[in-house]
Amino acid sequence: MADRKHLINIFQLNLAVLLISTSGVLGRYITLDPVTTIFYRCILAVFVFYLYCRWKKIDLKIENKNDLLKLILGGLLMGGHWITYFYSLKFSSVAIALLSLFTYPVITAFLEPILFKTKFNKVHIALGILVLTGIYFLSPKFDLENNYFIAIIFGIASAIFYAFRNLLMKREVERYNGSALMFYQILVVSIVLIPSIFFSEFSEVTSQWKPLLVLAILTTCIGHTLFLQSFKNFTITTASIMSSIQPVYGIILGAIFLSEIPSLKTLIGGTLIISAVIIESIISVKNNK
Repeated sequence: MADRKHLINIFQLNLAVLLISTSGVLGRYITLDPVTTIFYRCILAVFVFYLYCRWKKIDLKIENKNDLLKLILGGLLMGGHWITYFYSLKFSSVAIALLSLFTYPVITAFLEPILFKTKFNKVHIALGILVLTGIYFLSPKFDLENNYFIAIIFGIASAIFYAFRNLLMKREVERYNGSALMFYQILVVSIVLIPSIFFSEFSEVTSQWKPLLVLAILTTCIGHTLFLQSFKNFTITTASIMSSIQPVYGIILGAIFLSEIPSLKTLIGGTLIISAVIIESIISVKNNK
């Protein structure tokens, strides 16, 4: 019985990662400007998250102004993360964008000692070199006129935003419900991106309502909620290790729905980056024991 429950938990976590991975295919499929896409993604998701929090009777009260400022900053970082990631998708493929984004665990490993004044692990230097080598393989040439190189820059920028956001929310997760934190961050993104309404044709938006709805509900709400719930069954570090399969899911979905077959160089670069992510996650597990 215990083994069956554990298998169900593993399935739930993998389902969550798979659903979150659909953002790559949807980001490539939706023809709207990334800023417009993220606005409508968030405005739809914020209503779903609000109803979910009310249904589950999750407390949405913010205790103090300091926490409110952190949530606002977290929302701005989340918005920056999503927008730059979707620009990366526009300039390249699902594989390039996702693998560039997945440099964030190693970037986090470099930022955490600086922000929290913890001990720096020298192994992270080797992991950083491994990631840089992986990025070298991803880009055919380092040229600002090359779309793939621009995509990698956006992907790494997205990773930096995401790393800062996760570190900022690290202590807040211990005090607030994860869904409540997501609700407020998405709300901030929605408010900040309201001006995008005036820079987009509504007819274009309505023509894309189906993939936008899938992105908002399936990817953002269900995927992230299932992922948050998995923390009840696994440690955050273990969940992070298992979520390293996300680029693999994303690349497979890209191959199925968009016929995007990654090149050998992309696969080599991706293997190096994901190897660094897995090694970093294993180090984190050992340090937390």
